[in-house]
Parts: sequence; C-alpha cells; structure tokens
Amino acid sequence: MKKIILDLDTGIDDALAIAYVLGSPDAELVGITGTYGNVLLEQGVRNSLALTELLGHPEVPVFRGEPHAQAAEGFRVSAATALIHGPDGVGGVELPAPRRTAEEVPAVDFIVRAAHEYGADLVLVPTGPLTNVAAALHKDPEVKDLIGRVVLMGGALTQPGNVNAWTEANIGQDPEAANEVFRSGVRATMVGLDVTHQTLLTYDETRQWRQLGTRAGEAYADMTDFYIKAYETTAPHLGGCGLHDPLAAAVALDPTLVECLPINMKVEIEGATRGRTIGDERRLNDPEKTMEVAVRVDVERFLAEFMSRIGSLLAKAR
Repeated sequence: MKKIILDLDTGIDDALAIAYVLGSPDAELVGITGTYGNVLLEQGVRNSLALTELLGHPEVPVFRGEPHAQAAEGFRVSAATALIHGPDGVGGVELPAPRRTAEEVPAVDFIVRAAHEYGADLVLVPTGPLTNVAAALHKDPEVKDLIGRVVLMGGALTQPGNVNAWTEANIGQDPEAANEVFRSGVRATMVGLDVTHQTLLTYDETRQWRQLGTRAGEAYADMTDFYIKAYETTAPHLGGCGLHDPLAAAVALDPTLVECLPINMKVEIEGATRGRTIGDERRLNDPEKTMEVAVRVDVERFLAEFMSRIGSLLAKAR
C-alpha cells in the first residue's frame, strides 16, 4: 500500500484529491502539508482539517508549511483564483468547524521524517507551489533518493499555461522552487494542463453525489458546482471543470493512467518567459531521465475510478 503525502493549497480540486485518496483502498494518507496558492496558508490548513473530519478521517494529521514563495516577503490570493475557488477556497460552502488543530511539527520536518520512515513506499503529491518540497530537499538532500516519487500537479509542456501563454498557476507561484525541484534529480512525474484539461467533470456527476443524501455528498456537490460554474466563465470551451489535483493523486497510485514523455525538465526563472516548464537543455542528452511529463491520459478509466472511489467515500461519510 502506497503512503501518500498531499501537499495542498486546499481549494476545491484539492478537496477532491483528498477525497480520492481517502476513498482509495490502495492508499494510506499519512499526512497533509499545507501551502499557499488557492488561499492563504492558514485558510488552506483549516479547509484540510474540516474536510478530513467531514469525510470521517480525523486521524489524518495536517501540518503548516511555508506561507509564501522563497523569494517573496508575503503572498496575496489573486482575484482570478478567488473567482475559481471562492474567497474561502471551498466555494462559500459552509463546512463544520474543525475540532482539532494543525500539528506543531512544521510541514517540512514532517516530509523529511516521513521520507526516512517510509522510504520508497512514500509518494509526495504537491498540488500547489513547490515551496515546501524545495525546502525539504534543502533541509535534507537524502530525501531525493529516499522517497518513491514526486507526482506534482503543475506546468504545461504541450499547451499554453493558464496564467499566461506559457505559465501554469502552481509553477508561477514559486518558479525558483519549482526549478530547484525539477533539476534536483528527484524522481518526478509532472501532471500538467496537458492532461488535466482532458479530464472534466460536469453537473451530471455532481448530481450523483447530491443524491447520496449525506452531508459530505451535499457539500462536495455544492463545492464542485461552484467550480464548474467558474469554468463556464474562465474556460467555456472545456465544457466542465478540470480535475487537476485528483488526477495527480490518481497517477500517484496508478501510473498507468497516463502515458509520459521521459524528459529532464527545468523552469525558466528570468525574462519574459519566467515560469515556463520546458526541457532542460543541459540534461536533454543525459542517459538517466529523472523526470517524466504526462502527455496522454486514459480519460474514461480515470473518470470511472474517480466516481467510484469518491462516491463510495461520500456515501459512507455522515
């Protein structure tokens, strides 16, 4: 059974990733580490605490991570992000107040400790900026060789970004950290917009959750309907909402859901194309490819697994 750490800026698709992992019999969610992006750090941590309790898993520990990018002095949620996730990150859906608080141990220390404890069984799934991951590699470079893999949601190689023509939002929050992770040699899979924009959810699916008659099913339907509605404004050509973060979680458990291009990558950190994820010209001819980029996805199989795993969890949660 794979041990999973979700590194989240807990907005709506992060909430779906939490439910996917908790609904997966082949996964143990050993912890959630908080970051910034869709919301401020503290709001994201609160969302993670509330959602794990709503889903019937208050045993999952939640840790506070870095509150802003390496090179920044603070962080502000953009207006575009607030439109997609709502100012609270969960589309204004009222969640029961969490009955517990975040762990005292910092997120970075937890990641390092888990790497030594679980080794190759551990998969780290960052679905926001890579600030916590870069900090963990700084703190203990052994982490690179200990963990099984990093499966990140971020980047775009074969299509435009969603911030500008070349930058995807998670990478754009901290390009320096992302570049460090990409070039560190850690085994990593980039699950970017190339595949996540092919995996779409519609009101037909959220209606099934609402019909379960559980508080969790209702909350998840309401959150995701808000997300779909935002996509009708920001990307009407897609015809649904992109399942960004849950696809990364799914690939962490079943890599055969995607076909990947093995290529050592970098992130551009200077000039007009700052934030672009692209092949690293210094390592293109290296025989060892430590990174791979998902370029195709089995949409039908993923959506079936997604609805089965999350639906089963939401039906049980009260």
